Amino acid sequence: MAWCSLRSIHVPTVDLGVLGTRSPLAAAGGVVAGSSLWRSSSRKGFPFACLSLSTSPGIKEAVATDKAPAALGPYSQAIKANNLLFVSGVLGLIPETGKFISASVEDQTEQVLKNMGEILKASGADYSSVVKTTIMLADLKDFKKVNEIYAKYFPSPAPARSTYQVAALPLDAKIEIECIAALKA
Repeated sequence: MAWCSLRSIHVPTVDLGVLGTRSPLAAAGGVVAGSSLWRSSSRKGFPFACLSLSTSPGIKEAVATDKAPAALGPYSQAIKANNLLFVSGVLGLIPETGKFISASVEDQTEQVLKNMGEILKASGADYSSVVKTTIMLADLKDFKKVNEIYAKYFPSPAPARSTYQVAALPLDAKIEIECIAALKA
């Protein structure tokens, strides 16, 4: 097996011929996700892949704004990494008080999206930058109400999305939304 040296990390190269089109890429005994794949032609007749993993300090940057609720635990409001923004789950809390705007799912949805907008703005992004959202609902029967409000915030094409009913949300929230946005390089 050949090895690829990247900033003092040694990762085995993988002969692409042995990978099926639906096989996960495995290296060093585990599946590697979120890495970039590039081809090298250093071995004639044997194309191989090298997993590039950046170990540069500062590759990940926390984003924080007082215009959105503070994190409720040991996590960041958002993290910038590799031209992507990962926004943690956002609740419908009023930033100044830490209390829910109201008990209604409609009001909480509106506040969640306003809070998310402030985090996006603090990151140099906006709603049009969002490529994926995940909505967690305390009650899936609220799906239609949430969609009506959600549609006002995201321009076409709307981001990819998953929606789940969950057993419970922090502070007994009715809704929580997280997202991933693409940042300008």
